[in-house]
Order: sequence, then C-alpha cells, then structure tokens
Amino acid sequence: MSDGDFTAAIVIIGNEILSGRTADQNTPWLAEKLNEYGIKLMEVRIVPDLPDMIAEAVNDMRTRYNYVLTTGGIGPTHDDITAAAIAHAFSVPLHEDPSARQMLEDYYGTEELNTARLKMAVVPEGAVLIDNPVSGAPGFKIENVYVLAGVPRIMQSMVESFVDGLAGGDPVLSNTITCDLLESQIADDLGKLQEKYTDVDLGSYPQYRGGILGLSIVLRTTEASQLQNATQEVIALIENLGGQAGAVTVRSDREKRSSA
Repeated sequence: MSDGDFTAAIVIIGNEILSGRTADQNTPWLAEKLNEYGIKLMEVRIVPDLPDMIAEAVNDMRTRYNYVLTTGGIGPTHDDITAAAIAHAFSVPLHEDPSARQMLEDYYGTEELNTARLKMAVVPEGAVLIDNPVSGAPGFKIENVYVLAGVPRIMQSMVESFVDGLAGGDPVLSNTITCDLLESQIADDLGKLQEKYTDVDLGSYPQYRGGILGLSIVLRTTEASQLQNATQEVIALIENLGGQAGAVTVRSDREKRSSA
C-alpha cells in the first residue's frame, strides 16, 4: 500500500452468520460505501459471539488498517457482548454513558427503559457515541474502531451519520466488460495486461447466463485515464482472440458520491 492509500477492515460478529441462519448483507453495502470515499476494503473476518475472538480480531486489524468497522452484538440480549469485547481489546472499563442513556430515554420513554434496554447505554470508557436515527440505541467509536449494529438498515443509518468525516482517497472507478471467451483462452494475455497497468486491478469472473458460459472482466482503479486505456486494450484483446465484447458497464463511485 502506498502512503496515500486509505484502508479498512470489517469484523462481522454473530453465531447466526456462521451457522448460516442469517446471510451477511452488510459487507457488500459497506464495501460499496467505502469505495465511494476512496477507502479500500482489505479484509473481512466473521467471528462468533466470543469476547476473546472479537478482541483478537479487532486488535489485529486496528494496527494494520486505517479503519475497522464491526457489525453486530450491541443489542439488549445476553449474547450481545461486543461492547465488553471492545473494552477488553482496548483494556478499558465499561461504563454507562449518560448521553447514551438519554438517547434511549428519548426513544423508549422512561417507563419503557428497562434493564435490558439500558444495557445498550453501556460502552467502553473513552468511546464516542455514533448516532442511530432508526432505533435509538447508539453505536460507538474508540480510536479507529467503529462499532455498529448488525441489522442492515440500522447499520447503514449509523454509517451515514459519520462517513463524511472519514479521511479517504480518490473514489474507486470501475468498468465491466462481458465476453463469450473462457478464462483459459484469455488468462495469459490478461496477465500480461495486468503487468502493464499496475495501477489497475484486473479481475476475470466466469458467468453462466442463458445457458451460455462466458466471462466478465472487471477493471478497478482511481485513475480515470488508466481505466479508459486499459478498457480499450481489454476490448481489443477479446476481439483479437476471436471473442465478442459486450457493452461496457461503467461504474463511477466518484459521480455517485458527488450526486448523493
């Protein structure tokens, strides 16, 4: 990674993800959102509801990446142990945050704020609260670790409340080219093209549509001119190999962010 790169990792917390009962919907959304802000997602780790494993994952990642985002385990039930695990990772005590308690009182009302719900006001000492406009209970941030809810809609609302304040690089741009070649037919030449365009990530992904086996080639970079040049060379490569290139699907997170 260069000095100008901004990186992130995600820790997905929950036995329900590992058991297959619940599908992870948060990683695709987070990866796309981080791309908009020029932050490259480098690693995703799924861990069970075990404090030591959560702390180990967070401590490993927070020293290697600019940002670590955790999802899950900050609700009112007995297995919501993320706050305690993060406190353990940072070697700080837990405490009931007065502002978090007030947020819960405002959302539930004093009479409905029972012991279980008050658990959601307990955060590591020194943590900064993250607003939750959907369900009241806040997330929190400690150093470069952002602790978020696992429910996708709630998690997304939390991220939107702070993402504009993150330092990032140039948004990632990407083009996708479909063709009727097989990976084995284009692999060598595509590898040579990757060596030429070191600032462009080239990926090939087999696809099966309408009973026809083909390929999607995805180019990703922050450099618009490099993307355009590499795209044209990929199209020429496909045609030189006797294939037919489909329409180029352009995805510009730079434009998406500016229009948001």
